[in-house]
Amino acid sequence: MGTMPVFMTAVSTILGAILFLRFGYSVANVGLFLTLMIILIGHAVTIPTALAVAEIATNQRVEGGGAYYIISRSFGLNIGGAIGITLFLSQAISVAFYIIAFSAALVTPVEQFNIWLEGNTELAFRLSATHINFVVMAGMTALMLTKGANVGVKALYLVVAILFVSLGMFLLGSTGYSPESIDWFERVGKAGSRNSPDSFFAVFTIIFPAFTGIAAGLGLSGDLRDPKKSIPAGTMWATVAGIVVYVLVAFKLYLSVPQTELADNQLVMEEVALWGPIIPIGLACAAISSALGSIMIAPRTMQALGADRIFPGGASKWTAKGREKDNEPWNASVITCLIGFAFVSIGELDVVARIISMFFMVTYGAICLVSFFEHMAADPSYRPTFRSRWYISLGGGLLSLVLMFQMDATYALLSVVVMVLIYWWISYNNKDRRGIENLFKGIIFQITRQLQIFLQKRDEEVVESSWRPFVISISSDSFKRRSGFDMVRWLAHRYGFGTYIHYIEGFLNEETKTKAQEFKQRLITFSEDMHSRVYLDTMISPSFTSAIAQSVQLPGISGKGNNLMVFEYADDDRSNLGHIVANHGILKAAELDVCILRSTLRGFGYHKNIHIWIASTDYENSNLMILLGYILMGHPEWKDADISILSIFNETEKENKEERLYNLIRDGRLPISANNIQMIRQRVEEDYRVAINQHSVDADLTIVGFNDYDISANGEKAFEGYEDVGNVLFVNAHKEVDIE
Repeated sequence: MGTMPVFMTAVSTILGAILFLRFGYSVANVGLFLTLMIILIGHAVTIPTALAVAEIATNQRVEGGGAYYIISRSFGLNIGGAIGITLFLSQAISVAFYIIAFSAALVTPVEQFNIWLEGNTELAFRLSATHINFVVMAGMTALMLTKGANVGVKALYLVVAILFVSLGMFLLGSTGYSPESIDWFERVGKAGSRNSPDSFFAVFTIIFPAFTGIAAGLGLSGDLRDPKKSIPAGTMWATVAGIVVYVLVAFKLYLSVPQTELADNQLVMEEVALWGPIIPIGLACAAISSALGSIMIAPRTMQALGADRIFPGGASKWTAKGREKDNEPWNASVITCLIGFAFVSIGELDVVARIISMFFMVTYGAICLVSFFEHMAADPSYRPTFRSRWYISLGGGLLSLVLMFQMDATYALLSVVVMVLIYWWISYNNKDRRGIENLFKGIIFQITRQLQIFLQKRDEEVVESSWRPFVISISSDSFKRRSGFDMVRWLAHRYGFGTYIHYIEGFLNEETKTKAQEFKQRLITFSEDMHSRVYLDTMISPSFTSAIAQSVQLPGISGKGNNLMVFEYADDDRSNLGHIVANHGILKAAELDVCILRSTLRGFGYHKNIHIWIASTDYENSNLMILLGYILMGHPEWKDADISILSIFNETEKENKEERLYNLIRDGRLPISANNIQMIRQRVEEDYRVAINQHSVDADLTIVGFNDYDISANGEKAFEGYEDVGNVLFVNAHKEVDIE
C-alpha cells in the first residue's frame, strides 16, 4: 500500500460520525466560539502528535503495529506494551462506537419499515437500533475473517468519495434561517433543560473522538510499501483537511439553523443539505469507513503485541500468528470482533465516546512525550529525516495529561492506575527488557553533560548502554593548526564530551604554570567564536610520553572515563607522528579507541563529502568508522555532508561484504542509500592505497582504519602513501562498537 490508504483511513475517521451527529449539539451547548475552541484545543493535541509521528516514523523501520510499534521501540517494550494494550482496547471499542453511529443514520428508514411492518403483517417484531448494530457487527466480522484488510482499503475509496460529496452538498445547501448577528457565546441546553447546557469539557469529551483519526493510518504500517514516506504524508494531509472541514461545518450550522433545533436534532445537517438524504448516506459511509479502519487496525496492534511476547505463555504466540497466505492477523481479529460485540450491546454513543476519548488521549500524550524525550536525549541512533520541535511535543504531551483530568478525573485516574498495573505485570514477566528505570537515561545524560561542561567538575559515572564519544586530545600545536581542535569539537558537539589539552613541555614551576594559565585563556578566547562545547585545559609534562600517560588517566568531565583519543599531525611536518606511534602501547593498555588525523593544506574543504574506506582487516574498526562519520554530520558545519562507504574486496570475499553492508541498510542501522556504497575491486598484489588515492581525491575527509599489526610492522610508514587525498582520519577501535 502507498500513501493514499493512510490518508483515506485517517480522513474517513476524522470526518466521521461525530462531525455528522454531534457538532450541532456542540454549537448549541457551548456556543460557536467555544466550539471553535474545542477544534483548536483538539488539534493542539493532534497536530503535535502528527508531527511526532512523522518524526519517529522517519527515524526507524516502522513495522506492523502502528502507534504501538513506534512507542515501544522508543520507550521500550515494557512501557510500550502497557500503552499498546490500552491502545488496542480503544481501537477495538471504536469499532462498536462507529457501528452505533451507523445505526443513527438509519433512524428514518427504520421507523418507516416498522410502520410498514405493523400495517402489512401479523408479526409482533419491531426492528431496533440494537438489531442493526448486531447485524452490521456480524457482517464486518465475516468480512475481516474472510477477506482481510485489502478489501477494506478498496472499500474506502468509494466510501471517502461519498463522504466528500455529502459534505459538499451540506456546505452548498441553505435554509430560510439567517441570524441577525453572530452571538459567539450564545448557549442553549438539551430539550426540556434549556437552562442547564452541558459543560465545556463534557462536550469536549464527546467531540474528541472526531480528532482521533490521526492514529488510524498508523495501524497500516506493516502493510505499507514505504512507511517512512506514507505515514507522515498521509497523516498530515488528513489532519489539515479535517481542520478546514470542522471550521466550515461549525459556521454553516450556526448560520443555517437556530440553536434550539441544533440541540434537539442530531441529524439537523439533513435539513441544510441540497439533497437531504445525502446526509444519512454520508453518515452511514463515514461510520462504516471508520469502523472498517478500526477493525483493520486493532488486530494488527494485537498481532504486534503478540510478536513482542507481551502476553504470557502461549497467548503471545497465538495472537501473533497470521494467516499462512498473507499473514492476516486472523486470531487477533477474532478477539477484536468479540470486544466489538460486547460494546455494541451498550448502544449509547456518548458513553462509548467517553471511554475511547480517554484511551486515545493517553496514547497521544505518550507519542508526544516519546518525541520530546528523544529530542532531550540526543541519542546518536535517533536520526529522523523529519524533525518536529521539542517544545511542540512537550506542549502536546502536557496538554493531553491536563485534558484527561479535565474531561473526567475518575476515568483519568483509573486509566493511569490500569496502565501502571499492566506495566508492572509485563515487567514482572519480562525482567530482561528495558523498564522505566531507563526511560529518562538520555535526558539525565544531557543535563549532566551541560552541567559538567559549565562547572568543569567530576561527577559519578553515568551508565550508558550505547557508544558515545568521550573524546580527549593532547597537542603542542594548538596555535599552529586548528584541525585537531576542530575534530574534537565536531565529535563532541551533540552526542558526547570533549576534552582538549594543550601540551607544554617542561617541569611544573611558577614560570610554566603562568604560561599554562595564559595558554588556557588563549584557548578559551579562541574557542568562544566557534560556539565550542569542548572542555579546555593545559598540561605541563617533561615528555610527550608522560603527558599521554597522564592524560589517559584523567577522569572525563562527564563523570565517565574517556574512550577515544584524538591525535593530529601535519602532512608536511611529521615530527608528532613519531611520538604518536611510539606511544601506541600506552593507548592500548588504557583500552582507548584511537583516531590520528593527518592534516593537509587543503583542510576539510567544503565539508560536503566524507569517504569511509572499509578493508578486510577492519572487522573491529568498521562500525566505529561509520559511526564517527554520522556523528560528524551532527555538527552544523557538516550537516549537508554526504557519506560514501567504499569497500575494497577481492573475488573471494565480495559476496560476504556486500551482504553485510546491505543488511545494515535494510535493518535501518545505516541510514544511507545503498547507492552510496561502492565496492572497489583490488588485485591481490596491489596496494589498497592506490584505490584510495584514486577514488577519494576530491573527498573533504577520508576515514581509514588501521590496527596494531600496522603499527608494529610498519611504524610511521603505515600512515604514508596518501599523497593525492586531503585530510585523513585514521581509526583504530579497541573493540567492535554497536551502532544500532
